[in-house]
Amino acid sequence: MEKFLELEGGYLFIAFIILAVTLFVTTRPFMSKESVKKGLISVGMFLSVAIGMHFKITTDRMSEVKLAFNEGKTIICESRAQRKVAQSVDVSKANEWAIEGDVFVSPNYSRPFHTARCLVK
Repeated sequence: MEKFLELEGGYLFIAFIILAVTLFVTTRPFMSKESVKKGLISVGMFLSVAIGMHFKITTDRMSEVKLAFNEGKTIICESRAQRKVAQSVDVSKANEWAIEGDVFVSPNYSRPFHTARCLVK
């Protein structure tokens, strides 16, 4: 559950706002009485499926990245610190990187990288 909230917390907040807007719109006088129920159920189901699929895809990619790293392959991680020069960092065991839980760390690099933001090269 902790991993789900860590990865999908922002999307859950956005989904809550979308549901609030849906509730506001469907309770207007020009909408039919059934529109609240239909609107909240249909939008809620869509958001639930979309967030669930995103979580599944992200956790599958994280597993793939961890497995590839442990096999000695190079991993590409997104660097948000430098937007203009180096937008990605190559992570590999040969460059003294290690994995702690879901995070890549290195004594030579000040910033850790979450495996959810990485791809196998």
